[in-house]
Amino acid sequence: MSVIAEIIDTLEYKVEKLFEKSKGLEKNNQVLRLELAKAAQIIQKQSEEMEALKKQNETLKIANSLLGSDNNKRETKLKINSLIREIDYCIAQLSD
Repeated sequence: MSVIAEIIDTLEYKVEKLFEKSKGLEKNNQVLRLELAKAAQIIQKQSEEMEALKKQNETLKIANSLLGSDNNKRETKLKINSLIREIDYCIAQLSD
């Protein structure tokens, strides 16, 4: 019977170690999930900032060309024409 008792004790010890390891892995998983969520938030924020900076850059290019710079005149003319088409479309929609 003592052999069976030793086997049971060894088995209980191993099961206990498995539970401890499982709990440790669950805690580690939770920490990693939090880090992932924070990283996702940072990426989202940086993407929004990047889009805002792109828009600001485009606006500055247009403003620069309106002030007389020769670098972006073509782009500015295209943007103005696009805006005029949009305004004409809106006026046509209001007329109907």
